[in-house]
Amino acid sequence: MDCIFCKIIAKEIPCKILGETSSSISFLDAFPLAKGHVLVIPKNHHQKIQDMSNDENADLFSLVHKMISKVDSITGATLVAVHNGKEAGQEVPHVHVHLVPRSSDDSASAIHSMFDGALKLPESEINELYEKLKI
Repeated sequence: MDCIFCKIIAKEIPCKILGETSSSISFLDAFPLAKGHVLVIPKNHHQKIQDMSNDENADLFSLVHKMISKVDSITGATLVAVHNGKEAGQEVPHVHVHLVPRSSDDSASAIHSMFDGALKLPESEINELYEKLKI
């Protein structure tokens, strides 16, 4: 498999490991968007979160939870981002959670700035989505 994250896990590519569990690993992003940009990934290769087992998911987000306090200590605010699939902007097809320190003077903005604007949906379509998505 030609996955850069799998190569990092296999220690074929060096990185600055920050934390590790039996199923997950966190490290400094090699191409940081801000000082202290961290990635947290599962050790098993999965493209999307829903492909992971419940145990892997719990382990991954437990490590995310631990790392957020560390990252947050840099600026006081942390963007937590997951691109779940190629169409969502995922560049490496391996689940990864970005922890990016944010500040009021950085060049980023709110999630809504990524899109042209909010959708104006008819109530019938909202109800259809509601029925499709509720658990």
